[in-house]
Amino acid sequence: MGIFERYLTVWVFLAIVAGVVLGNLAPGIFEAIAAAEVAQVNLVVAVLIWAMVYPMMVGIDPASLHQVARAPKGLFITLTVNWLIKPFTMAALGVLFFEHVFAPWIAPRDAQQYIAGLILLGAAPCTAMVFVWSHLTRGDANYTLVQVTVNDLVMVVAFAPIVAFLMGVTDIEVPWETLILSVILFIVLPLAAGLYTRYRLGNVAAIDHFQAQVKPFSVLGLIVTVLILFGLQGPRIAAEPFVIALVAVPILIQSYGIFALGYAAAWALRVPHRIAAPCALIGTSNFFELAVAVAISLFGLNSGAALATVVGVLVEVPVMLSLVGLANRTRERFEARAGGSRSAPARG
Repeated sequence: MGIFERYLTVWVFLAIVAGVVLGNLAPGIFEAIAAAEVAQVNLVVAVLIWAMVYPMMVGIDPASLHQVARAPKGLFITLTVNWLIKPFTMAALGVLFFEHVFAPWIAPRDAQQYIAGLILLGAAPCTAMVFVWSHLTRGDANYTLVQVTVNDLVMVVAFAPIVAFLMGVTDIEVPWETLILSVILFIVLPLAAGLYTRYRLGNVAAIDHFQAQVKPFSVLGLIVTVLILFGLQGPRIAAEPFVIALVAVPILIQSYGIFALGYAAAWALRVPHRIAAPCALIGTSNFFELAVAVAISLFGLNSGAALATVVGVLVEVPVMLSLVGLANRTRERFEARAGGSRSAPARG
């Protein structure tokens, strides 16, 4: 893990502080950025989101899909957790906390915005950082690639309907045209560009070199986006700093709960640890770049929904590192139960 990934929470925290300070001292800068909008898509943020998402999509290899047959249980758990459980539990936690537990401190309109941001986080499973978590748990890199590839292909068709359904259930108005446009701009087109790039590069060594070259732009895009979001929210956060802590509560519960569910399912099905650990972690982590982009497109740069997705970024890295530690500490017991050694072929 490079210095940017290892200390991502630090960079995000510094960007938040800088954004809040600048937002209070020079609000005109952020107002000008917010005004650069066409068809409800902010042009500045669109460029930054592409800088984040495109390098990840280059890593998607459809040719790896044939490996699914050698360990179907891990993929079954991943798809079940990511698409049949996680979005719905995140929406339920959002409603529970912001319409009930936190209702005395949060205005109803703001509560709906935070719920929307949480829904977007819950419906966007991790694409890039899961490779980092897989590496740290000595996961099967090829199988992790299979899981990510399948998830991204499912996301193309499932993300918009799930988000629209959950927002409809929670009485949040969904502009379908904007949602579909966001999926095309921030999933379909980057995925097509990534696949074309892989085709043009031609071999694994060239692809790995290219990804290493563009990876810093992905992290930089995230940090600048966070700075802009918190710059727009600066006066509001200065007046209500506890909002960030409130938004973090359901995200923390969701993260640890989803990991426990996926890891327990892998344990019950005797999935080898090198597949089980990434399998549980991919469901826990979020494709927060997509969530941020869609929140901005649907609700605006200075919305509570956008703020909630960025809080997800702040929470994710320390949470995931704690779960990586837990997965590593339980490796031996997992392997003993799975009935195989670290070097044995995967059968889960």
